[in-house]
This record gives sequence, C-alpha cells and structure tokens, in this order.
Amino acid sequence: MVKVQVQGECWFPSEKTFSEEMNDIWGDWYCDSEVGTLRAVLMRRPGKEIEFVKESNYSQYRWKAPMNPERARAQQDALAQIYRDHGVTVHYVEEQREDRPNALYMRDLVLMTPEGAIVCRPAIAARRGEERYAAQALARLGVPIIKTINGDGYFEGACAMWVDRHTVIIGTGARANRSGAAQVEAELRNIGVTDIIHFEIPYGHAHLDGLINLADRKTAVLFPWQVSYDVVKALLDKGFHIVEATNIEEVKGKLSLNFVALEPGKVVMPAGCPDTKAKMEDAGIQVIEAEMDEILKGWGAIHCMTVFLRRDPISQ
Repeated sequence: MVKVQVQGECWFPSEKTFSEEMNDIWGDWYCDSEVGTLRAVLMRRPGKEIEFVKESNYSQYRWKAPMNPERARAQQDALAQIYRDHGVTVHYVEEQREDRPNALYMRDLVLMTPEGAIVCRPAIAARRGEERYAAQALARLGVPIIKTINGDGYFEGACAMWVDRHTVIIGTGARANRSGAAQVEAELRNIGVTDIIHFEIPYGHAHLDGLINLADRKTAVLFPWQVSYDVVKALLDKGFHIVEATNIEEVKGKLSLNFVALEPGKVVMPAGCPDTKAKMEDAGIQVIEAEMDEILKGWGAIHCMTVFLRRDPISQ
C-alpha cells in the first residue's frame, strides 16, 4: 500500500455564514426593528461627566440648561427599572471621559444590526471620543463590532431606523454626512438589507427620532411638517398606518416621539405629552409614561439613551 503525502493546506474553511454561527461564538445579540420585543439594552448611567456642565458652558454641549445630577440619574434609573420590569436586561457603559456630558445619549454611538454593532462617529467635536468607551463596553459583553465609521465620515446611530429586516431609514444632515451614511448603507447591504429609505434631516434638527418613530409592526408616529412625502409614501407602500403628532410643544420641546417600544404596540414615552399619547392610544398603542424633564435639558430623552442590543425578530 502506497502512502500518499499531502503537500498542501489540509484545513478547509467552514461554509457557515456569520449569522449561523453568531450565537455559538458571540452570543444572542440581534436587532432588525424598532418594535420587536426588547430583550437587552446598553445605557450610560449619567456619571461625573454631567457635572461638567455649568451655567457658563452648557451651550457648548448643545444643552438647554445644566442638569441636576441626582435628579437626572433618578429619572434614568426609573426608565431602566421599567425595562427590567418588562424582562429587559440592562447593560451599562461603565467608563467614560469626564468632559463628555452627552455620553448618556447612547443611541448616537451605536447602531445595532442582526449581525452585530456599528460603532458610530459623532459629528460635533464635543462628543468625539465617547464612542471609544461604547466600543469597550460592547467588547466586554461580547457583542461583535462589524463596522466603525471612519475616514471623513461621521454618523450618529439615531440617524438610522429599522423598518424591517430588509428595510432601513437612513438620514443625512448635521449629524450624518454622506460619507458616513454610505458606510452604514454598505454594511447594511452586506448583511442583507435591500431597501434604503433616504431621509434628508432638516436644518435645525439633529436626528430621526425627534421626527419619526415606530410604535407597532405597521404603525409609524411622525411630525408631518418635517418628514418628506417620499419617506411617508415608502411606509404607506409597506402597509403602515401613519399617526400624525402635531402638537409642536410636545414634539419639539418635550420630545414626545422619542419613545421606545417594549414590544409591538407597547411603548414607554416621555411624560407630559397628552396630545401625542392620546393619538397613539387611539391607534391601539399601549403607552407607559416616564418622567424625563431633567434628561430633556440635554435635548435627549428615552430613545436617545437606549441602544438596542437584543430584540426578537419582528416575525416573532
């Protein structure tokens, strides 16, 4: 019997896709919607960094006024407890620069996908560097980082919004340039997204989640005067019911659209927005309110503070 000596590489690659191996290698991390039952989130409990904001410098950080630190922490703690009461695991970014008070608005730093996190790059200089600590927390938890916005791009996570597994709204404006948006789009298409709804965020507004949000599988709540026809038409073509939030003080001052769906048709939203709440309830949405007046001093609220690390697939 002749023994054949193999002269080449004897190791052959696995043909499994990343998503097929993800749970075994990385863990149970997933997001393809704004409304699938929420299972795990990442937040930053306001630390010493919010004490850095004083009467003398609050405008530098795009705030309305300095926060009362203990009250701000208590309001976020109450939100985190609502999450826990609904079976959501709350993870935290444990370290942060003490000169980065906006770091509690975690949504801007991370965009979650079905295959891992896109680490974002904030637009304004006063926020650059926060993303390093978000990435550190993701690595500690074992969440795969599939992309970090780089080059001349900048993009904040609240400039994107999942509609379904194959559809994402991507906004461009003061917080996301075309280079950053193109990087996000390329990565999303790489993991199976086929439909991108482009949204030009108007001057004077930062992110999508102050103008539009999804409350149920086929219910969108939006501010009709600053959401383009093309965006609304794309949602209507997908069978969405549109709820128009028209109370300007609630939408702009109290961020009534900055809510988070706990499951399809059930949301937690900033308190003190009766008109928006009533319209959502008329559309069949169950609403839980959370006090946010202290957090709002930094021009952010519930959705701004919450990175979705795990949502059930929307089909479940």
